[in-house]
Amino acid sequence: MARDLDEDDVRVRPGRGSRPRSKVRPSYRSAKQAVVTGVDRGRFACELDDGTVVTAVKSRELGRGGLVVGDRVRLTGDTSGDTGSLARIVGLSDRVTLLLRTADDVTGTERPLVANADQLGIVVAAADPEPRHGFVDRCLVAAFDAGLRPLVIVTKTDLADPTDFLAAYADLEVASVDGRRGSDLSELKELLADRATVLIGHSGVGKSTLVNALVPAADRRTGIVNDVTGRGRHTSSSAVLLDLPEGGVIIDTPGVRSFGLNHVTGENVIRAFSDLAAGAENCPRSCSHDEPECALDDWVADGGAPVERLASLRRIMRSRSAAD
Repeated sequence: MARDLDEDDVRVRPGRGSRPRSKVRPSYRSAKQAVVTGVDRGRFACELDDGTVVTAVKSRELGRGGLVVGDRVRLTGDTSGDTGSLARIVGLSDRVTLLLRTADDVTGTERPLVANADQLGIVVAAADPEPRHGFVDRCLVAAFDAGLRPLVIVTKTDLADPTDFLAAYADLEVASVDGRRGSDLSELKELLADRATVLIGHSGVGKSTLVNALVPAADRRTGIVNDVTGRGRHTSSSAVLLDLPEGGVIIDTPGVRSFGLNHVTGENVIRAFSDLAAGAENCPRSCSHDEPECALDDWVADGGAPVERLASLRRIMRSRSAAD
């Protein structure tokens, strides 16, 4: 027969700590807003709204997700920016855009590069090293997928004329601009003003030289191109956000050898071709838009869009699985 129990009969298992657990989390109402401008081995350079640059670490409550340059965050702790001070990142705002790169085209592991940009500056050299359509095409796919406006910036135009190379992108309505060393860069500065632009390019194309010309205080390292391989060596080891004197920011990224796109779907690519999207509605399910049953051929033949636009779309689609 069971007997009634009083509080003296109840054994309570002691907790591991002296403080009781609570699901209540602090609100951090006094946290300060900032933008991540650099990442280095678990330390984040963050710029406050007043321009103060603070070193911070990520709090555990943010989880395992990584932070990238361009992220808008909230800080607590020592936000003075003094030498030796350390703040804590306790909040991450929703990202408006996120530029991704697949580590390779086999595993499909996504690697976030930059958050909250609105323009992708694809830097290529007119010569030394020779420009490659494959790399530019893949960067365009990444830009379309992330919702960024693409801009092709051509350096070293004193060595070769890039007209024929750029003609391949005329039907894509992709803007291009001269970024050679020694020019006043006025046209480029106008296209960068009041925007957040990610600069990406192969090593050796002169991207760091371009950044130093746009932001003299940046002092980015520059390198040379190997005469045998035609490739440059990496001179920037991490992404960094820099304020432009004319307004806006640029985000310089390390030179890349390849740009994987295994994470990008065909549907995301075709959204950038609004004049072809209507014709694609009659395509078979899972159509690659580059096969005999594709409805876009009839659409173009009936005058729905210029044939050059379809050719450009297919070249871009194929570039997702082609080498740079």
